[in-house]
Amino acid sequence: MPSAVTPEARAVARAAGQWLALMESGAANDDDRRQLQHWRDSSSAHESAWQKAQLLRQRFCGLPTALAMATLDRPDPGRRAVLKRALGVAALVPAAWLISRQLPLDAWQADLQTATGERKRFPLADGSTLQLNTASAVNVDLQARLLTLVRGEMALKVPGSTALTIQAPYGRIAVSHGEVCVRLDTQACRVSVVSGAVQVQPLQGPPISLGEGQEVILGASGAGVPKAFDGQLPGWREGVLMAQNQPLGDFLRELGRYRSGLLRWDPVLETLRLTGSFRLDNTDRILELLTASLPVDVHMRTRYWVTLAPRKKTAGKNSA
Repeated sequence: MPSAVTPEARAVARAAGQWLALMESGAANDDDRRQLQHWRDSSSAHESAWQKAQLLRQRFCGLPTALAMATLDRPDPGRRAVLKRALGVAALVPAAWLISRQLPLDAWQADLQTATGERKRFPLADGSTLQLNTASAVNVDLQARLLTLVRGEMALKVPGSTALTIQAPYGRIAVSHGEVCVRLDTQACRVSVVSGAVQVQPLQGPPISLGEGQEVILGASGAGVPKAFDGQLPGWREGVLMAQNQPLGDFLRELGRYRSGLLRWDPVLETLRLTGSFRLDNTDRILELLTASLPVDVHMRTRYWVTLAPRKKTAGKNSA
């Protein structure tokens, strides 16, 4: 069974593609090259991704050279204008090619997909409703009454009496009347029943019946112990990211699922606590709100390269 690619690996691949686009654009300057070297030196994963990016030089040598998607937010209008004129489909090729080498092929060939930061609702022909969260992919076979979760997270609402089955890497979930959310992570799958009841068949072990407000984690070795959750709280289906006294590190890892590029933070920020609800339709705004409620600063080199750091203390005006 192929392992799922982590959001961190996906972001590194995307960043390497963006760096390649800039280096091949003809608009890179000495500062850009220094920044690239710093990025490569900061992590072995970065260097590995960059070496893979070099393989693209020959594959895409016939494409237009100005492929610098990662520099559009820079203040120099002359550089921005040059790069914008060359953007288009070609600007997406390096990052997409690199990511495709790390993401499962079937995710790119799935019937229904969402990109990073995108959420979509799909009415199905039988009256059911399917929602896909960010960076998700599902295959649909209504004739066989089967949906296969390939990647990411989905919600399925089934109003009728004929069950639909969700096939996930770690088990099957049968929904006859109700709503269920299924999230596929790197090594597990979370099944949460919003309403109604479902039957879960793990890869290992006996089937499990879950009722409204219950969820369970499925893994390669079977199912965990079902536990309660509050299905009435707003969530991604309503376009909301909730935090209830949550460690900031956990919140940022979740937020990173909805952003393209790299989102980093100083490890000292991991244990800060956060409570609030945030609209997912503007993740830049979420970062701004964090600076208003927590002692953190957000540094944006570009929209695709963001770092959070502890806020620097400044001496008071009347200090001795």
